[in-house]
Amino acid sequence: MRSVEEAHPRPGLSVPVVTVVDGSGRVLEEQQRAVVRHVVQEGYGADVIFAAGTTGEWNRIPAEQSRAAIRVCVEEVAKRNAALGGATAVEAWAGITALSPRETLENLDFAVACGADAAVLAPLSVPGLDDPVRFVARDVADLLDARPRRIPVFLYDNADIAVDPKVPHIRTRDVKALSRLDFVRGIKVSAPRRVLGHYTKAAAHFRDRGEFGIYVGDAMQIFELFRPRTGLGGTISERWQRWRLSGGLPVGVVAGPANALPREWARAWQVCRAGDAERMDAVREVLERYRAATRASGGKRSVACLKRALRCLGVVESDAVAEGTPALTAEEAARFDAAFAEVRALAGERLLPVWVTRDAAGGAAP
Repeated sequence: MRSVEEAHPRPGLSVPVVTVVDGSGRVLEEQQRAVVRHVVQEGYGADVIFAAGTTGEWNRIPAEQSRAAIRVCVEEVAKRNAALGGATAVEAWAGITALSPRETLENLDFAVACGADAAVLAPLSVPGLDDPVRFVARDVADLLDARPRRIPVFLYDNADIAVDPKVPHIRTRDVKALSRLDFVRGIKVSAPRRVLGHYTKAAAHFRDRGEFGIYVGDAMQIFELFRPRTGLGGTISERWQRWRLSGGLPVGVVAGPANALPREWARAWQVCRAGDAERMDAVREVLERYRAATRASGGKRSVACLKRALRCLGVVESDAVAEGTPALTAEEAARFDAAFAEVRALAGERLLPVWVTRDAAGGAAP
């Protein structure tokens, strides 16, 4: 648990974990802990556990339940770090975006108090927030200044949850202005490559006093961003070093499907960053097969599919979704179960055993 003065953007795989609830929408704490243990995969999975984000149904469960999920995830990450015994620590990030500015600040206060390593804020998704820059520069800053421990804040840009469809993305000049604040350390971008490109090109100018990390929110984009292309200014490793030093390339990926396939997504980030085209193709085949499985199960049901996958793996017993989240019918669930078993089998064929996700019993593949 680091203060903002000690923090740097955590590189690697960030997993926005699902929120495990019962039929009434209450968080099932022990099963939520099991999800954290699952995505960490004994150090072969997530580098960041991101609680109460979009995959966590932040806007569809009561605020107290989102905070319960944050608390449980922070506690379990601390236990996992202790169990890993000195290995690279996993961080616990808290989604603080809420349905009003006041509630958003309350969520931030809670995240600080419970020991989260960072907070994630989607300023364009807070209803009633007329000036996002002023809100962060004044209200968020004032709250952090009044606490004994300040934590980093990462921005979140996602047109799908923006309040005003006419303003789908945070303006580059606003991100630059916010990056001057010492506690704003990066941005997660769930957007087309064109929009992501605006941020990566400007990243070197965002922050004058330290690092500013960009995280890819549309996770499959990493296969194109890091694909080797000789003859265009050097090899991928050479371009990576140049762009990294200038703040250009993303430092991590935020992958919701990694709830179901944490080792496979950790491997995807590893081989993409290395520019290993052959292994990129192998892991991409597995991840594309999973994406096809979710689409074949009704479409627009990604959260329901993730919870169903965790149930198939024996990680959770409840695959209930919050009110308002599209659910799977019995027929769709059965179809997904069969498709997910095929994904698991393919992972066992195409990947090294160490990069195939273990189920709750420790098995790697059916």
